[in-house]
Amino acid sequence: MGRRVERFSVPDGSPHEEGLGRRDFVKACMMAAAAVGLPASVGLQWAEAAEAGLKPSVIWLHFQECTGCTESLLRTSHPGIAELILDLISLDYCETLAAAAGYQIEDALHQAMETNAGKYVCVVEGAIPRKDGGIYCQIGGRTAIDILEDVASKAAAVVAIGSCASWGGIPSADPNPTDCAGAPQILEGTTVVTIPGCPANPYNFLGTVLQFVALGSLPALDDKGRPLFAYGRTIHEQCPRRAHFDAGRFVRQFGDEGHRLGYCLYAMGCKGPETHANCSVMSFGEIPDAWPIGVGHPCFGCTEQTVGFRKPQFEAATLPEGAVPPIHPDHRASPSAAAAGVAGLVGGAVVGAGLMASKKMSEGGSEEGSS
Repeated sequence: MGRRVERFSVPDGSPHEEGLGRRDFVKACMMAAAAVGLPASVGLQWAEAAEAGLKPSVIWLHFQECTGCTESLLRTSHPGIAELILDLISLDYCETLAAAAGYQIEDALHQAMETNAGKYVCVVEGAIPRKDGGIYCQIGGRTAIDILEDVASKAAAVVAIGSCASWGGIPSADPNPTDCAGAPQILEGTTVVTIPGCPANPYNFLGTVLQFVALGSLPALDDKGRPLFAYGRTIHEQCPRRAHFDAGRFVRQFGDEGHRLGYCLYAMGCKGPETHANCSVMSFGEIPDAWPIGVGHPCFGCTEQTVGFRKPQFEAATLPEGAVPPIHPDHRASPSAAAAGVAGLVGGAVVGAGLMASKKMSEGGSEEGSS
């Protein structure tokens, strides 16, 4: 593989003696593409763009938030944060990671905007308060509203990372004392890619940036501005406990036998059936099961404006049409009251995917666990 070096830099279009080896750099780009379901060719295009000096300028704004999305991004490894901010993009303004402060960092912001007008990516983290003219969040004497409108007006793309920036998140929970909102509500008429989550999965953000850098386009979005590759399905559709739901096996109380065996958490208020996200197939921090359901807790619905921080934690989720597949009663596990209630939604006895899953589990024994 050749000599491994510390950092990859491409100011002149070729690997630098003091940089990350080119092969490792290309490999990191291809792994990042694979992580979000993009073909390896996109990762290769990303690497080639960086080698040609086409590293996009990124201006990262912080408003009403806990910095959890930035902290989550810092823990990625494919690519690592060093490769991301030093080799793949030019992070020209970010309060959390900047060494400068005060007038120096404000000068860096204005210089980045002027030098890269119409080309930079504006990343927004945190909600934007609107009450009393937005005085509840000010930086350098300017309100969050003024800063966002100014920076976004000259950006090539605007990305809202986290639920706070996407639609208000925790700060907007009732009674929403600062009347805060997400970037799309402030920038009406502007396309804003939203990456909700509390925190957002960093690979959903990286996948969006990867496509923009390599192909010059944004991914396909849903009606809320969310990338379909990450938010096109509900958690319920891809949940590792889905077979238990289909078979009528539910946790009734934390710590009971069903909980220990990994049964479905719907009866405990899991919001998976009405939450669009890819948490079950895209681990946080590359740690398997590092998400609520993976550790035995119901989904909270943090990516959905009408669910997360709105509905009571243990209130049953709304089941969308088609959430409950037909299950033949002869092949379903002995139902309890909760299971019977769910089964009551089934309008017939048609053999389908749910039947096959429950039949397989029945043959394996009622006390056999499932991951």
